[in-house]
Amino acid sequence: QVTLAESGGAAVQAGGSLTLSCVVSGYVYTYSGHCMGWFRQAQGKERGAAAGGVSGSSTASYADSVQGRFTVSSNSAKTMWYLQMNSLQEEDTGMYCCAAEGSWGGGYWQRSGEFRVWGQGTQVTVSS
Repeated sequence: QVTLAESGGAAVQAGGSLTLSCVVSGYVYTYSGHCMGWFRQAQGKERGAAAGGVSGSSTASYADSVQGRFTVSSNSAKTMWYLQMNSLQEEDTGMYCCAAEGSWGGGYWQRSGEFRVWGQGTQVTVSS
């Protein structure tokens, strides 16, 4: 049973940076080769994909709105999943959730319904 726990959300000014962390636990084997994702949801809006990747590899994709500003990564033990966010904008405000056990191919990483495991989320607030 995989569990996820996010942290790192905060209130920052536009142009600032944050790194979100997601602890991956409860898995017997090294959590590698699995599709992971970061999703976000602003108040009153639908949840959308910000970034996705494959644990233990450099494979990653990003939503157009965050391309060039956000970067996903994992630690060598593959027990941590990160989202580095730079040049934050007010539009980046929202609840950010880590997701696991998704499907990578065909752009499926963008589909929240493909992911079976979710964290509780961490709030990011960007102000001007």
